[in-house]
Amino acid sequence: MKPENNHGLKRIFRATGFSMKGLISAWRGEAAFRQETALACLMLPIALLLDISAIERILLIMTLLIVLIVELLNSAIEAVVDRVGDEIHPLSGQAKDIASAAVFISLVMCAVTWGIVIWPLLF
Repeated sequence: MKPENNHGLKRIFRATGFSMKGLISAWRGEAAFRQETALACLMLPIALLLDISAIERILLIMTLLIVLIVELLNSAIEAVVDRVGDEIHPLSGQAKDIASAAVFISLVMCAVTWGIVIWPLLF
């Protein structure tokens, strides 16, 4: 049920609280999210310290964030599918596999972007 008078600053504060609750839940319950967050925390300073253009820096940082976003969506899809029922169903497996594929593609995109930007600096 929707709360009364949920607009303006009150809505923003409530939405922020829900977002923080989701991040905490993902951190506590999803090993992949923890691993990808740790990797992002290691790679972010590198992106900030490299002698590259602002656009290249933005691309490196954004691909790290995209991986985290897609992982959060993947975890949400898995939670909903698991909540719906315990029985094995082809559509449940398909939903989980597609969400996992999205994470894989985001990781590939991140790796390719980092490779393209960093390659000239190394060689």
